[in-house]
Amino acid sequence: MSTEQVREVYRAYLFSAEVHQNQSRLTGEPYIYHPLAVARILAGMRMDQACIIAAILHDVIEDTEATKEILQVQFGDEVAELVDGVSKLTLMDFRSRAEAQAANFRKMMLAVAKDIRVIIIKLADRLHNMRTLGVMRPEKKRRIAKETLEIYAPIANRFGINSMRQELEALGFKAHWPRRYAVIKEHIRRNRGNRKEILSHIEHALRLRLQQEGIENESYGREKNPYSVYRKMRDKHLSLSELADVLAFRIIVDSVDTCYRVLGVVHNLYKPKPGSFKDYIAIPKANGYQSLHSILIGPSGFPIEIQIRTREMHQLAECGIAAHWIYKTPRNGRDTLPRGASEWLSSLLELQSGVGDSMEFLENVKIDLFPDEVYVFTPQGDILVLPRGATVIDFAYAVHSRVGDSCVAARIDRRLTPLRTRLHNGQTVEIITSEGAVPNPAWLNFVATSKARGYIRAYLKNIKQQEAMDLGRRLLDKEMRAYGSCLEQISIGVIEQALAEWKIDSLDSLLVDIALGNRMPLLVAQRLTGQAGGTLPEGSYRDHNSDPLVIRGTEGVVVNYARCCRPIPGDAITAVFNPGKGMVVHRQECPNLHEGKVRESWLELDWEAGIDNDFPTEIRVAVGNQRGVLATVAASIAELGSNIENVAIEERDGLTSTLILIIEVKNRKHLANIMRRIRTIPDVIRISRTLG
Repeated sequence: MSTEQVREVYRAYLFSAEVHQNQSRLTGEPYIYHPLAVARILAGMRMDQACIIAAILHDVIEDTEATKEILQVQFGDEVAELVDGVSKLTLMDFRSRAEAQAANFRKMMLAVAKDIRVIIIKLADRLHNMRTLGVMRPEKKRRIAKETLEIYAPIANRFGINSMRQELEALGFKAHWPRRYAVIKEHIRRNRGNRKEILSHIEHALRLRLQQEGIENESYGREKNPYSVYRKMRDKHLSLSELADVLAFRIIVDSVDTCYRVLGVVHNLYKPKPGSFKDYIAIPKANGYQSLHSILIGPSGFPIEIQIRTREMHQLAECGIAAHWIYKTPRNGRDTLPRGASEWLSSLLELQSGVGDSMEFLENVKIDLFPDEVYVFTPQGDILVLPRGATVIDFAYAVHSRVGDSCVAARIDRRLTPLRTRLHNGQTVEIITSEGAVPNPAWLNFVATSKARGYIRAYLKNIKQQEAMDLGRRLLDKEMRAYGSCLEQISIGVIEQALAEWKIDSLDSLLVDIALGNRMPLLVAQRLTGQAGGTLPEGSYRDHNSDPLVIRGTEGVVVNYARCCRPIPGDAITAVFNPGKGMVVHRQECPNLHEGKVRESWLELDWEAGIDNDFPTEIRVAVGNQRGVLATVAASIAELGSNIENVAIEERDGLTSTLILIIEVKNRKHLANIMRRIRTIPDVIRISRTLG
């Protein structure tokens, strides 16, 4: 830094020391020690002046009388925005600590999307807090350690800051599981002593061979990370004794060409383990990490892990995105970032606009913090990096949200595959779309990326809102017809007055409340027509001769069909309002309809003519225990254009069984035809439709 820049940093220190003057940490030391330690970490990463000043000031908005406006006047907009991005939402009320933490995280990540230095300051802040965690109460220590392992260490990994990730993992592991940490640390130390001679021999052999080839390099053995050892034990269900004692070496050279030369040299010195080579130089990881990885079989059969990289790659691997401040001077935190980091930050902005609350946002971001990736190709040869476990649907949304919304099938390596198929490295994926296709709620059961999950949820939320508004309007109009009126005839003033009384922000929200059963349409109709508390006119719709509400069977999530009786078109039906979920439709003869249901919440329904949808219903078929009887029944059902959703078998005795089949039918006539056909099968004893 120039003399003037150093002077500004010192002025920030004086300001921070003054406003934190009467504060101290739990360790007993003056509070200013903490922001100075954070600034020192960032100075070690060679961050820029604004970042170091913001680190010195990062707690002043949260813990002192200083405001963002004061920082803007004293140190400029850039520093003030950085400090504000790191500060917590202390002035808001939250129902729980978890909700407050999620809201703080959401605010911080949105600030990160504008300027990446916010997360670098926050990671340094968390790192120093973890270094001084010993004074905390045990339960608080475990909570902070868990949060570090679940969120901050994976974020450091996502942005390629390896040195910080490893220390956060080690400190978090030590604080959360101290005994496990001690056992694994001792195992690593003991093995290091036992293998000292072998380690020295391999190191000497590598250096000698590279020297003979005239390749200048730096090479050294690497220390294992206790948390990575623990994670491998946990994920692969291995004991410490079952873990292969991998000796790890890193070789740093001057150019990419030399990396590949070194690879040839070490493969000639020791035989490579088949299938273990990974070329992260040609195809970098999503966080920008580049290296050649190979596992060799060394003396006495010991596996040797080799990493080969250039000095710039090594700097990037240790400092990640922070390395860009060493080689370049970006105008702001988003300039010159690695493509993977920039894309992830952009996806955060898309994600936050589609989620309802901070808890959902945090849940979705956690999904994206997987350390492992799969590399798949588009038909044009472009590479997409997805988390391990990603499916065809995740790929479709990674290409574009419109592709994801309208995908109906896919080809992997030119073969048609289901949408839930998990992807593997090197596959070529082609998405088949259809103009009328829409996201399926079942996709949420298997998608792996937050982008896919966010878009599917946003679509379903919007559809539910539209369906609820439409149904709510129909329900309200039906009630209002009993008073000779309809919603269109009510003046805006009357509607607004009623909304104010009920503390509802809009008519749309009122209609949704009605559809979801949170507000009875009869009471709303009485209030809007001025008949509140009055009696219904004679001959109103609640008389037995009145016209029931007609449903189409396509109302979606606001109209649910009871699983106890599974109504289908042609059945006499009645709905019961279920607060928060909408209407549940039962057959009128269903015993569950008459048990404990308040009749005021009932609504008479009828089916619209000409419905062509498929509806599930359940039948029970008693059959003799003869080979092939199930196949014969299934074939008869298929011949009449029905699909079997589920089959269960109840053993009655050694001679008979009962098949419980859930089949899709158009209406009662379609069901009657199927049951008539099944009765003609010789081994069928009895057939009936399940009721309640």
